[in-house]
Amino acid sequence: MDIGQPSSNVESSDVDALDRDLGWAIGVVSRSYRRLAMAAVEQLPAGPRGYHLLCAVADGPPRSQLALARRLGIDKTVMTYLVDDLEKAGMVVRRPDPLDRRARQVTITANGFRALQRAREQVQDAESELLANLTAEAADVLRSVMARLARDAQEVAVQSGESAAPSC
Repeated sequence: MDIGQPSSNVESSDVDALDRDLGWAIGVVSRSYRRLAMAAVEQLPAGPRGYHLLCAVADGPPRSQLALARRLGIDKTVMTYLVDDLEKAGMVVRRPDPLDRRARQVTITANGFRALQRAREQVQDAESELLANLTAEAADVLRSVMARLARDAQEVAVQSGESAAPSC
């Protein structure tokens, strides 16, 4: 499978040595992704975290703040502030859970859904730019492998009582 060629401005010997260092590669790609995607999500309350929360709320049945905090690997206190910010912006609402009136379910509003759609399109453009040197097949494989690694890492973190939350 052809995944593209390394940039011509990078020394071949440097690529060979660094290609084997997963941490270096993940760090470089992560920094590039953040730079490209930040513009897509900076208009949302709480930026990347607000974006991820909107994604989680939009892509499933209504869930409690605690369930969302666990899903995203975010401290439940931080989750409260994130939901507060999105609620003030009219992007989500809290409703009593019909099965547990003490709990609140977070649901996305029409305004939140529109904002999420705009941000998703811009994030997709950023991803396309980042992956431009890969074939479509290689980009799909990369997404699948990264999703699997993320799920596995989050599961390990949850089992060990740690947070798998991103730092952004």
